[in-house]
Amino acid sequence: MATSDRILGYLGSTKNIVGSGLAIVGLVLHFLGLAGSLWPIVVGGLYGIGALLAPPDRVRLTISHAEVETKQLRADLDALVSKVSGARFPEDVVARVDGLAGILRDILARAEALTSSPDQLHVVSQAIRDYLPTSLEAYANLPRSYALTRRGERERSAHEELISQLDLLEKGLATIADAVYKGDEQALRDQGRFLRDRFGGSQLDL
Repeated sequence: MATSDRILGYLGSTKNIVGSGLAIVGLVLHFLGLAGSLWPIVVGGLYGIGALLAPPDRVRLTISHAEVETKQLRADLDALVSKVSGARFPEDVVARVDGLAGILRDILARAEALTSSPDQLHVVSQAIRDYLPTSLEAYANLPRSYALTRRGERERSAHEELISQLDLLEKGLATIADAVYKGDEQALRDQGRFLRDRFGGSQLDL
């Protein structure tokens, strides 16, 4: 088991990714007829160069506060979603909650991004443990017929009010998700700059 874990760890490492990228360049050279009959050696050599020059992955032995927190938040979110069913809520409410849960799970999967932004982690935590359950609970305690009925021409029904609150939550969480994804995008751009600096002028510079 330990050996397989090490193998899987290496497959996802920066050294393997960069080495594989250069090996692909070697294959391209072969298909273009530029590598000659020694193309397997060229491919293997390029892989070795990439693996050798690539920066080592950072060693992390400590568990960050965000990782501990997000693990519990995922459990709390799953418990909340399991209680939102068609027996208590209309289909459009269930669908919106599922959509919110999807956004929240994507955010929580990036614990390290949340580590650098405590404010965002706080909003996500409050959304799961306060904002969303409070809105759903208040609605669930109303009789279904009452929740769907407007009290006046200009006053929204409880159902419309809940949908409005869920839409506001989705808008706010989407903003946080965009910020997290931009961090991933920046990491990709940083890797691109590294490859261009190392192998500028090669076929990696697409």
